[in-house]
Amino acid sequence: MDLLRSLPIGLYLEQPITWLHRIDSRVKLGWLLSFMLTPIAANPVWRLSLVGWLLVLTLLTLLPFRVWRQQMGLVMLFSLLLFFITTLAPDGLKVTNQPRLPANDQISLPAPPATAPSPASPTPGTPALSQPPALSQPPVLPQPTDYRYVLIDRGPIHVTRRSVELATRVATLMFTLIYSTNLYLLTTAPEEITAGIENLLQPLRRFKLPVTEIVLTLTLSLRFIPLVLEEVQNLVRSVRTRAINWKKLGFQGSLQVWATVAERLVDNLLVRAEQIAGAMQVRGFVGSDRHQVRWHQFQLQLWDWIAIIGIALFWAARWVWGS
Repeated sequence: MDLLRSLPIGLYLEQPITWLHRIDSRVKLGWLLSFMLTPIAANPVWRLSLVGWLLVLTLLTLLPFRVWRQQMGLVMLFSLLLFFITTLAPDGLKVTNQPRLPANDQISLPAPPATAPSPASPTPGTPALSQPPALSQPPVLPQPTDYRYVLIDRGPIHVTRRSVELATRVATLMFTLIYSTNLYLLTTAPEEITAGIENLLQPLRRFKLPVTEIVLTLTLSLRFIPLVLEEVQNLVRSVRTRAINWKKLGFQGSLQVWATVAERLVDNLLVRAEQIAGAMQVRGFVGSDRHQVRWHQFQLQLWDWIAIIGIALFWAARWVWGS
């Protein structure tokens, strides 16, 4: 089990370098926010079109099939499962009315007093007037359209239009959020992400916000993730090589073993963090305000301006067809 190579979500692809790798990270961040914000209050047609655009964008990037096959497959499977669960779930809350008082303690109201017979009512000894004929039931008219609110009603399966619409919204939203973020991380290096965020947050320096410290913390966090995966991988391999008989240990014994493994993992991560801090001090790092490393020189190219124009057209399409 190689977690560093088989992790399906959030890995950066260094080779091959596609045209999506060359686009500025700030522009790609704008596209990512557009994919996340446009589904809000949008119709199901727009949400489904976002899924289609993400699939087309993945094909146009010419990424290797082995890279995005597992990633897209897992996200698609999760979205379809969420769609079917939401479709079969009730489309609302069934509220039952309950009287204010229990049935045995309800106060019975007195009967209304008898009233004198009206002049129209027949008196004893006089012939009764002919009663008007009873009104017949109105005929059942055919529906002008084939609209049905309940689509499927077979035993426990009850599917309505509202449940299908809600399932479409939830499934497409989850697919768009997860896969668009994964595609952004797949084609953007962690240093480019943090440098782009720092460049976009420059106006906040006027409010004395520690932008550099926040970006430095984010960079170290992204760099620390592979170390955590490596330590977990090594500990799992060490447990497997010892061929522990878990049935003989029982629940308490197994819990003690995993508690020891977790304690060892925390110790190793603290050692790694101390090594990183020592490496930064050896290289002369004295503070984020006096020691800044410029990873990238941002300069918008022709394809970046084309992508920016695409963002404007994307929002215009959302305003016209997605409302």
